[in-house]
Amino acid sequence: MSGRGPAWRRQVLRLLGLLALSFLSLQLFFAARIALMAVVDPQSTSFQRSEAWRLLVEKRRLDWSQDWVGYPTLSTSLKRAVIASEDAGFADHRGIDWDSIEKAWARNQQAQARAERVEKRQPGRMVAPRLRGGSTITQQLAKNLFLSGERTVPRKAQEFVLTLMIEGLLSKQRILEIYLNNVEWGEGLFGAQAAARHYFRIDAARLGTDQAARLAVMLPAPKRFEKQPGSGYILGRAAVISARMAAVEVP
Repeated sequence: MSGRGPAWRRQVLRLLGLLALSFLSLQLFFAARIALMAVVDPQSTSFQRSEAWRLLVEKRRLDWSQDWVGYPTLSTSLKRAVIASEDAGFADHRGIDWDSIEKAWARNQQAQARAERVEKRQPGRMVAPRLRGGSTITQQLAKNLFLSGERTVPRKAQEFVLTLMIEGLLSKQRILEIYLNNVEWGEGLFGAQAAARHYFRIDAARLGTDQAARLAVMLPAPKRFEKQPGSGYILGRAAVISARMAAVEVP
């Protein structure tokens, strides 16, 4: 028995070592890809590839629109609107806004509590609380570039690591440029240029304040909002974003 103990421990240590080496290799792979993005535009993201496969399977065709537009050409109004809507502290934080995460957690707890109260008053009724995230633009980019949409602790931890890598290896301008050229604005519709042409029949460089704010409103749920891009909710929310735009800093 005494001879088996050390052998068993060596096997466990060897396995742990291999797991650690695999994890480190994966992080180095991610870091190399991110570093390359400083000079090479990414051709696609993990989310885009997933969406392309879904469209091919479900619809037997791939209706896709995306055109890259460099940072200097992108409308300043769009940059301001997206920052004001998605991540007001984008220019100042280092990738993760802990205050926003804490506030989102508190709001989600309140939403969950309200849903539970409704279910108690009306037995048999299931209420799905509207949960909100506190992700920064950099976190959203990290998730879209490399990760799946599943909500697990390991995936969220990897998102944090990737976020710090992106912030450390890319400038704020480059982060925003990649984000605006790859973010979803409708089914098979990716990037600011495709969105500007689809919704307003103009180039992304010509987007004005109101148009930019309306596009920014759509980002949390583009597939839902694309059905009624001129709805009262979008117009009302766009007015709020327009009022905030002057206060945000654009890198």
